[in-house]
Amino acid sequence: MAFLAMAPSNAGFDSFHMLRAAELADGSAGHTAPHPNSACVIARSEKVVGEAFLYGQGTRCAEIQAVEMAGELSRGATAYLNLEPGDCHGDDTAIKALKQSGVARVVVGLQHPLKHHSGKAIAALRGLGIPVDVLEKHGDGTFKEAFRACQEVNAPLLYRATHGVPFSILKYAMTLDGKIAASTGHASWVSSKMSRQRVFETRGRSDAIIVGGNTVRRDNPRLTTRQEGGHLPVRVVMSRTLNLPLELHLWDVSNAHTIVMTQRGARREFQRELVARGVEVVEFDFLTPKAVMDYCYERGFLSVLWECGGALSAPALAAGIIHKVIAFVAPKIIGGVTAPTPVGELGMVEMTQALNLLDVTFEQVGPDMLVSGYLKPIPRMKSPASAYADDPSIADAGIFSSSTVIYFYKSWDPYGAFTNFTAHSIKLPGSSETWKSVEHYYQAQKFSGVEDELAMQAIENIRNAESPEEAARIGRRLARERPDLVRPDWENSKMDVMEEALVAKFSSYPQLRSLLLSTAGCVLIESSPHDYFWGSGKDGTGQNQLGRLLMKLRATILTENQHQLS
Repeated sequence: MAFLAMAPSNAGFDSFHMLRAAELADGSAGHTAPHPNSACVIARSEKVVGEAFLYGQGTRCAEIQAVEMAGELSRGATAYLNLEPGDCHGDDTAIKALKQSGVARVVVGLQHPLKHHSGKAIAALRGLGIPVDVLEKHGDGTFKEAFRACQEVNAPLLYRATHGVPFSILKYAMTLDGKIAASTGHASWVSSKMSRQRVFETRGRSDAIIVGGNTVRRDNPRLTTRQEGGHLPVRVVMSRTLNLPLELHLWDVSNAHTIVMTQRGARREFQRELVARGVEVVEFDFLTPKAVMDYCYERGFLSVLWECGGALSAPALAAGIIHKVIAFVAPKIIGGVTAPTPVGELGMVEMTQALNLLDVTFEQVGPDMLVSGYLKPIPRMKSPASAYADDPSIADAGIFSSSTVIYFYKSWDPYGAFTNFTAHSIKLPGSSETWKSVEHYYQAQKFSGVEDELAMQAIENIRNAESPEEAARIGRRLARERPDLVRPDWENSKMDVMEEALVAKFSSYPQLRSLLLSTAGCVLIESSPHDYFWGSGKDGTGQNQLGRLLMKLRATILTENQHQLS
């Protein structure tokens, strides 16, 4: 079916409902870490009968929730998906839900940009006899606004899949005469309270916030979202020399994690002091914005916010790793020949060399003007067959590098179903309790058996957490703040806890069991660059205990199968 051949009324419904799907898909912003944003709207003509969005990594897919809401009204209706389903459950959960619901047609906004998902769900739905229209094919016509909305809500995913780096936004606030601070360095406050609230919201949509040494020394920022609960982005400090004060807000990691990225060998004693306080230190042979973005890509980040001064923003812009700029312009003048500006020296001598923004928007926020635009257009994906043909280096992390090694990390990786952050509920043998995920169970067991009201409340909060990510946040924070509440034998027991949870997971879901057995002969590596116990770590020297447990489980299942055959 072609959109351009539709009656105007049908086309209008399609555009209207797809805009709603794109709006819904952004519903978890600030609550969970950035992830592929998907939503499903089920409608009969103009009437919506079911709608839902993916709350976070490892939560129930939007299609199942929308179908449940619509009930029998989904039969003969149209399902609108802003993003092609990219199943991370080890089966075709979303596709099965749509098929069983009896929807007569599916409209997809964007084909999935990740290579291992791209086009597969669309083909599967068509193979089941369900007509599928793809808005992306007609994004420049009647459906331009709806298509654009689908692009913007998943811009981080599109940039990551296309350019091999996280989506990077440069944010700054300046006076009408282009200053980000007075000549003395004083900058509180350039913009209004309403503008600063928008910045907090933007931080909540980011995996990480990056600043340089100058900003840290001058402002001593906290770089938090100023919200209770919800997603807390990683704070990243870039400093080659580590010429930084020992007392800073960023060294307090009780509420948010901090990573210091520096040149190899810089101030070793200072590094040890930071590590002792819980700050993570990552060394580079040569610290550059591009090297940092490559690392953030390996870490699985989708979106990064740069809140740095001109000395760092200039090389970041010159390196071509900034994709969008958001600038708050305050109606005030400060003057000063030496007052700092948002962007340092770029080496440009003619106005024709200036960097021009695309798709520029203007919005008044209180007394300030918010100007935003893209330095690189939001990518439009190639067909699945050719998307990575020219440059295999941009294939998404998680696609294994050889036939004998399989890497997994995020739930949207090709083997993402192996992580403990997937939406597979488990029930342990002999227990009537059901846990929403392996991670929910694992985090709760840290405090199991501890006769303390706070520990018991933590277990209940973890049990009720909306997502595995939130369960991990609750468990990790309490264990860090109150180590006395962690069960005494935890260090000796956590491997057993994880193993029994994995056994329960792979015993309960035949499709996961089959997926695990399909890797026979391969080494499984949890490729988290920051976890040196469960993962392989940045340099590959981690213990990879999660991968080892999965291989042990695989061997046990294979042995059982052989005994049954004999």
